[in-house]
Amino acid sequence: MARPQSTLTVDALIRDAARRLPDKEAVIDPGERLTYSQLDTSTRELAAVLVDAGVGTGTRVSLLMPNSTRWVQLSLALTRIGAVLVPLSTLLKPRELHAQLATAGVEVLIAVEEFRGHRYLDGLAEWLGLEVLPTGGERLLEAELPSLRAAWTPGELFAAAHDGLGAPDDVVDALGAAVTPADPMVTVFTSGSSGTPKGVNHSHESALFAVLSGQEARRVGPDTRLYLPMPFFWVGGFGAGVLSALLAGATLVTEEVPTPESTLNLIVSERITLFRGWPDQAVSVAALAAETGADLSSIADGSLPALLPAELRPRPGSRANLFGMTESFGPYCGFRADHDMPESAWGSCGKPFDGVEVRIADPVTGAALEPGESGEIQLRGKRVLQGICGRSREDVFTADGFYPTGDLGRFDDDGFLFYMGRSDDMFKVSGATVYPSEVQAALRAIEGVDAAFVTSVPGPNGPRVGAAVVSTTGATPESLRASAKGLLSSFKVPSVWLVVPSADDIPRGGTGKVLAGDLRDLLAAE
Repeated sequence: MARPQSTLTVDALIRDAARRLPDKEAVIDPGERLTYSQLDTSTRELAAVLVDAGVGTGTRVSLLMPNSTRWVQLSLALTRIGAVLVPLSTLLKPRELHAQLATAGVEVLIAVEEFRGHRYLDGLAEWLGLEVLPTGGERLLEAELPSLRAAWTPGELFAAAHDGLGAPDDVVDALGAAVTPADPMVTVFTSGSSGTPKGVNHSHESALFAVLSGQEARRVGPDTRLYLPMPFFWVGGFGAGVLSALLAGATLVTEEVPTPESTLNLIVSERITLFRGWPDQAVSVAALAAETGADLSSIADGSLPALLPAELRPRPGSRANLFGMTESFGPYCGFRADHDMPESAWGSCGKPFDGVEVRIADPVTGAALEPGESGEIQLRGKRVLQGICGRSREDVFTADGFYPTGDLGRFDDDGFLFYMGRSDDMFKVSGATVYPSEVQAALRAIEGVDAAFVTSVPGPNGPRVGAAVVSTTGATPESLRASAKGLLSSFKVPSVWLVVPSADDIPRGGTGKVLAGDLRDLLAAE
């Protein structure tokens, strides 16, 4: 993992990759492919247009568009000249979009006009009481969003770059060279299972070091051809996809709207070696491959098990659940994705990565706890967030600099971390404590279960355990209950069940997190 500290800026990484790997493919989508040399040239040309439009060091710029090579180009063009990227979810409604622009103090908005029925610029204009939201860099003066001064569509910026417009090369190069690892790089919005989304701030160093420290566990290297459909507006997409590939000199393959057919075509045609999509997506793709006889032999161990041959599939619980959060810029704990952990650690999240100090603290007193004792997980180190928009440092960190995550966990004697759920999620059934994450993990081990989501459901005699299960194989509440009884204590076995055919049927907020309240209402209706 050794890399000179001075190289932990986006500009330095792009220049280094273009010098070492000029003709290697950097990023591919179904309609375009770019080498590292082309990525360097195109992002410098886009940066020139952005600088000419008034974007520079510290300018806060939102990017609202689906996954594509263009998303990668724009995000890297912005961050290499020291602007602060604020990626926004393509799921946002106008009210949510307005709130996040205001919270992050966004100065420039880059947004596609429409995606999957969402007309972002029209919706925002209507919310603001405007006939239209002008783009093309026209000066905006909007009282409700005083920081916002201009909006662009990606097409407008790419057209200007194609025409050679923008600031001189030496100005762009000087801005890139002036960026330091300590400078702010990105604000990513996140939320818990409920509550208002928060803007989490990371520097070049905290974000890039976080990604770098998990590369070995993820098994991402220079020979990797990584398929990743996770939205780039999440840390799981931007960090584990865009930045992970850039740091490793790997090839990133993505698509806007995955379908089993389109994804399988990319796996075969691009000889994907590492598949990092969703479990239910992998199941659907594997079923289609079996039906059509498609060749999946390029997929390596460390990918989702459904796409692996039977002899390579790990036993349930034997591999680490890479564990992290937006505040740690992705996983801070894990184990090699292609290796089983010691049996005593099965079901754990692995061990903390370099650059992060993890302690288990008493949720009330804050005192550090010993191995075997459950408490709140707290983090400290150079990969941890710089802060949260609108909150003071005292509101975010403990007096000795730890970030209280709100997650519950415990270490075993060998240093493996076991996740026990959220401090605000755990509940009691007949006086016994239930951790939703524990029940979810057990349900996911049942054959035919692609995903599981667990929460408390009100009942006449107190809370009950409710489970929404994604299954494409015809699982029933009766069969699931029978299997769960062999895996869980009786009080942990769900008494309320909902079986759905797709993860899209699970209610989620604008940041993609499951909405606990809506899930609870859905289960209560059962």
